Amino acid sequence: MKLKWLGHSSFLLVASDGTSVVTDPYSGIGMAFPSVRADAVTVSHSHTDHNNVKGVGGDPKVFSTSGEHRIGSVGIYCFEASHDERGGARRGKTLVTLFEIDGHKVCHMGDIGEPCSELVANKIGHVDILLIPVGGTYTVTAEGAKEYVRRLAPNVVIPMHYKEGGCTLDIQGVDSFAALFNVEDVVCVRSDELNEDDIDKFLSSDTTRVIIFKRS
Repeated sequence: MKLKWLGHSSFLLVASDGTSVVTDPYSGIGMAFPSVRADAVTVSHSHTDHNNVKGVGGDPKVFSTSGEHRIGSVGIYCFEASHDERGGARRGKTLVTLFEIDGHKVCHMGDIGEPCSELVANKIGHVDILLIPVGGTYTVTAEGAKEYVRRLAPNVVIPMHYKEGGCTLDIQGVDSFAALFNVEDVVCVRSDELNEDDIDKFLSSDTTRVIIFKRS
């Protein structure tokens, strides 16, 4: 498995057999979406900073509904959660998406806005890699994201949906989230991707590691 951050809430996940999935491709946030091809695209909700399906090459299959899906060797399970703290009354729903890739479980939290609850935590279960928004305003805050990390206890946490580059959204940067963890558990990667060896190394750690990318 390989994982590449494309910016905002978008990642490219590639299984060992070459099956590739892009999450939440974006537009309209002051940053150009990079050129990328994939076999599938997952869309957590219909806002423009998450549903730029036409920006992904390769005529990908699109998954944007709750339920169990599959593309090649990759299993995908999606369920609805709230985009805000009022049960979706303010911003509607978002999908939480679980991927089974090469024996690893990856969770993409979409634009989760509701506080961590036993119901949501039980639906997610144990995950190896948690991709979670931390910028607040439209999603959980840094502190809210930290509570998800505490409850889920993933091996690896990768923050997303925060102020970076030329992003014009009214959201916070990643520093507030990183400051909630021990310094030795925050790893700044001088690239925008993790290869199979990198992932195996971080997953073997006894503690949760927060990975912060420098996007090229």
